[in-house]
Amino acid sequence: MSGCNSLLIAGCGDVGTRLGLRMAEQGWRVVGMRRNVAALPTAIEPLAGDLHSDACPPGWPQGPLDYLVYCAAATEHDEAGYRAAYVEGLRRVLNWLAQHGQRPRRILFASSSGVYGQQEGECVDEDSVAAAQSFSAVIMREAERVALDSGLPATTVRLTGLYGPGREWLLSQVRGGYRVSETPPLYGNRIHVDDAAGLFATLLQADAAGVPLADCYLGVDDEPAPLHEVVSWLREQLGVSHWSDEQRVRRAGSKRCSNARARALGWAPQYPSYREGYAAILAGR
Repeated sequence: MSGCNSLLIAGCGDVGTRLGLRMAEQGWRVVGMRRNVAALPTAIEPLAGDLHSDACPPGWPQGPLDYLVYCAAATEHDEAGYRAAYVEGLRRVLNWLAQHGQRPRRILFASSSGVYGQQEGECVDEDSVAAAQSFSAVIMREAERVALDSGLPATTVRLTGLYGPGREWLLSQVRGGYRVSETPPLYGNRIHVDDAAGLFATLLQADAAGVPLADCYLGVDDEPAPLHEVVSWLREQLGVSHWSDEQRVRRAGSKRCSNARARALGWAPQYPSYREGYAAILAGR
């Protein structure tokens, strides 16, 4: 049965490619849409397309498409860039599906835990108030509504801070002697890119097996941690002893996200905390 399933991944970048390879191994037909398809592995059918263009990509897949995973990333990090990538891009893909009479059994939309504005280290789950007022949070909630109001079954996946090979901002900051205040602790939430792909795979397999899905899941590892603790551990791993004169913290809230709902579905992170995840990155150098 699962061998018959077809999946379109729109915005098939790092997470999408990792997901596509997992699903192709399960016997799924996987179509990956992105502007530069030369970067796609052969297990993923290439679909050259631009989410910023109204014209339906030539070579649009024929026949039924069982699932859509929308995991675009904004290339311009301003209000217009976010709206183009998340709201307008998703609307275009929904229009192209409708033009071809394709009604996926479910849409999975890659959202962000940035929609939550909690600042005091609160515990946050899918039912917590999501009312952050940054332009990125407001636009992301609008895009979630486009998915949920599409007339198709839809689930949003609010990913926390993605890290992994090639996503090493914090490592470079620590090497530079990055300072972080310890009081109050700034809680951060993260998920390794492989675990993010694994969560999407778990959701697709569950839906294909007839398991009811909720309309929202948080993608986060088992251990939200204070940033100063993560930095201290990385300094030790990297052998960094100097401190920068500047204190550089991107203050984007302090909260502790829960993965209980995703775990209840059978998903478990391969990298349960920052220690396993960063150790793997450092070992791979």
